[in-house]
Amino acid sequence: MNQKSLVVIGGGAAGFFCAVNAARMNPALQVTLVEKTGKLLSKVKVSGGGRCNVTHACFSIADMVKKYPRGASFLKKAFHHFFTTDTIEWFRQRGVALKTEADGRMFPVTDSSQTIIDSLLKEANKYQVNILMNAEVKTINHNNGKFVLELQGERKLEANYICCAGGGYPKTIQFDWLTKPGHSIEEPVPSLFTFNMPGNAITALMGVVAENVSVKINGTKLQEQGPLLITHWGMSGPAILKLSAWGARELQQKNYAFTITVNWLSSFNENTLREKLQQLRFEIATQKIVNRNPFQLPARLWEYLLEQSGVVKDIRWADLPGKEQNKLIKNLCAQEFAVKGKTTFKEEFVTAGGILLSEIDHNTMQSKKVPGLFFAGEVMDVDGITGGFNFQNAWTTGWIAAKTISTLE
Repeated sequence: MNQKSLVVIGGGAAGFFCAVNAARMNPALQVTLVEKTGKLLSKVKVSGGGRCNVTHACFSIADMVKKYPRGASFLKKAFHHFFTTDTIEWFRQRGVALKTEADGRMFPVTDSSQTIIDSLLKEANKYQVNILMNAEVKTINHNNGKFVLELQGERKLEANYICCAGGGYPKTIQFDWLTKPGHSIEEPVPSLFTFNMPGNAITALMGVVAENVSVKINGTKLQEQGPLLITHWGMSGPAILKLSAWGARELQQKNYAFTITVNWLSSFNENTLREKLQQLRFEIATQKIVNRNPFQLPARLWEYLLEQSGVVKDIRWADLPGKEQNKLIKNLCAQEFAVKGKTTFKEEFVTAGGILLSEIDHNTMQSKKVPGLFFAGEVMDVDGITGGFNFQNAWTTGWIAAKTISTLE
């Protein structure tokens, strides 16, 4: 009997998870992982500020799939095979305990992404996964049930099975070696990016975080809520990153030039805030507005909003003129900002688009076009918002591909 071989393309989370699980489930299978760069698991390394946001503490498939702007119905089926609970258990069995933070994100208790990297490398070593670095795949040919991969530098590899887990490619042309065998591509566009506001006065507040902000993109249905971080180039933080994910295609069509409306106090609208201010003018009448910020906004942000509304710093609440009060209400509940351009959020960068999901079997991750060719992770047209959702897609699809390949005769 000839030994069967699997080549996994891509040394990221999905590729590693496929390789180590396939080698473990079928010790007779010869597994080789090829990575085009000189680094393994580079996104795992930088994710979550170097702590690695492994998954999300969500244990309902119906709730979980709401976090994927693209690929939700595909994952709804896939998650029945391997879900967040399985991820937690898989790492636990290998001595890696995970903890849950207040917002649901899960990290290793060590707070170090190296813990996750070490456990995957240890597993690869244990099950004798052959790892080739600086090995970019140039072409794949498929004849007589075997694949021949041509690598950079005229190296060749043969395989019975291939799992493509190369991540998201930013340009359609980079998918050529997959479209030649007959696959179709949903055009890749960036997701999870920050909004640039060149020359806007708010950028002077870089580093300030407002905790519960509502942001909407004017002229669209896109609206999100959550923490907002002011940066030296514009705005970031979960509220902005979620908007960029849901609006990935629409914002690209606008060439990243649009206007947003920010409600710094998402529990108020202009009418309810007007009533609240009337009440405050009685309750804290003699206090200076600048010293008494009744909405728990960061002090620098409160001062900026007063300035933008033309409110004199030393004025008392009782003496706030109607005109300035109206301006302040408008700025607190509906301040507009022009966005011109985006910045890739390096840690979380994701590409929307990829191999059409209709061409992949969700139960096996096998191509419907080319038998023996499998997919895992972001190379498919699946992407999640920030919070561990993209990694869960990687673990799930990598595991399903591994399980299927390990049982093939």
